[in-house]
Amino acid sequence: MRTFNVAADGGTESSALADDNGSEEDYSYEELCQTGPRYRQPGGEQLAINELISDGTMVYAEALWDHVTMDDQELGFKAGDVIRVLEASNKDWWWGRNEDKEAWFPASFVRLRVNQEELPENCGSIQDEEQDADISKHRQKIAENKDQMRTNVIQEIMNTERVYIKHLKDICEGYIRQCRKHTGMFTTAQLSTIFGNIEDIYKFQRKFLKDLEKQYNKEEPHLSEIGSCFLYHQEGFAIYSEYCNNHPSACVELSNLMKQGKYRHFFEACRLLQQMIDIAIDGFLLTPVQKICKYPLQLAELLKYTTQEHSDYNDIKAAYEAMKNVACLINERKRRLESIDKIARWQVSIVDWEGADVLARSSELIHSGELTKMLKQGKSQQRTFFLFDHQLVFCKKDLLRRDILYYKGRIDMDEMELVDAEDGKDKDFNISVKNAFKIINRATDEVHFFCAKKQEDKKRWMEACENERRRVQEDKEMGMEISENQKKQAMQNARKSRHGKIKGVSYNGCPMPPPHQSLHPIHQRHITVPTSIPQQQVFALAEPKRKPSLWHTINKFTPFKK
Repeated sequence: MRTFNVAADGGTESSALADDNGSEEDYSYEELCQTGPRYRQPGGEQLAINELISDGTMVYAEALWDHVTMDDQELGFKAGDVIRVLEASNKDWWWGRNEDKEAWFPASFVRLRVNQEELPENCGSIQDEEQDADISKHRQKIAENKDQMRTNVIQEIMNTERVYIKHLKDICEGYIRQCRKHTGMFTTAQLSTIFGNIEDIYKFQRKFLKDLEKQYNKEEPHLSEIGSCFLYHQEGFAIYSEYCNNHPSACVELSNLMKQGKYRHFFEACRLLQQMIDIAIDGFLLTPVQKICKYPLQLAELLKYTTQEHSDYNDIKAAYEAMKNVACLINERKRRLESIDKIARWQVSIVDWEGADVLARSSELIHSGELTKMLKQGKSQQRTFFLFDHQLVFCKKDLLRRDILYYKGRIDMDEMELVDAEDGKDKDFNISVKNAFKIINRATDEVHFFCAKKQEDKKRWMEACENERRRVQEDKEMGMEISENQKKQAMQNARKSRHGKIKGVSYNGCPMPPPHQSLHPIHQRHITVPTSIPQQQVFALAEPKRKPSLWHTINKFTPFKK
């Protein structure tokens, strides 16, 4: 068996992880388990949940992510949905029920509610005639219950934050530090792909926890005022965007390495030396993705048990909205990354492409379809148009192979003004038109004249052009940017894929999920337990989503098919 010299020196080595604002209060994992609920201990979560269920307690969990499945044995749900947990004997997959049915669902996709027993909705009213003293006692008991529930949520936030810091420290000191010492096994590029910017996240979270501890009232936790901490650090949480966007690539890189025994042994040796809990490295690397999605759910539950008279109410309400926006921005950036992969693959399929890549200026396809381009000489050209943010690209179909497109040009949309054209004879072009509109360059007065086949098509195009301007403005306000390195990587992957060099990888870059395997049923009704946790495809909260991507509307052309 191959052995590795994994040293436990860790002492004098300089690190970028030093806290700029002072020393960090260290917690051992045993101390954290003692201060938190038993279900935070390794293996304790399943035991505690099943004990509650066997005692007749209804246990509920909230979905962190959408879980889309075509398997009848799996429970599909959307982020924010509430699921009743009926059994948690399997560590990866739990059996539960929502409004639709009972089935298996991935345990890592949900967060257990802190307060399982809800207050009755009508608990504030007494229907029967009672004495004032009894009413006063009743209301006092309700207030005490609400204080206790707020205490429970506050303590969950504090305890999970401390455990999270311990996990980040273990990753940075237990894995990254040892990997850097073994230059023969890992390149700098590999480590960057696997771990992303997790060291920066660790440094940020230490500062955040330090401020959180200052606001935590140990004697009376329900009086803690932690909302201001989230508001103060809200811009810093944007650091998670880069990590979440990189995570699918990290999974692929790690999966390739783990095919070799020496890497499996090395990572296990690192875990044992650091005395980390019994979770594989890919589980540790998933924790930042889970964490940024948990914050809005935790704050939503905290807001629920914070009265409007509480000094922290306004800050908690603002913090909830802020963290929800952070999660939405991260989700939008991830959606854009998936979009640029599709755009890159589309571009490499176009014949005779000229000029800069579409990704040099654009990151989203907004609309596409056929239009007739009118020329002043009375001539016209039938073209297929693709409206991206900042530019409109047009192509010509091959006469024989209609699924082949030839590049013919593009129009810069940033200087353009959209003008409706009435049916009839146009004075500028001296031709009769129907279902027409113009795009005019404000700087040069150059006119681009288009006709649609139907009135509905014209309406869609005009709405799409207005939508394009709105999207560009929103991106500017949100600070939505895709790095040059990510664009370059997307084009490289597209060209490799074009030559058939990428195999066994799904469209978003994640490994194809293995088929479900049979497992001895826990009950007769449980036929099959899925044996692998699916990759997180989205990081969205239960927020209104934009309209579905338009890529499915143009897949009649072979080059667009996955």
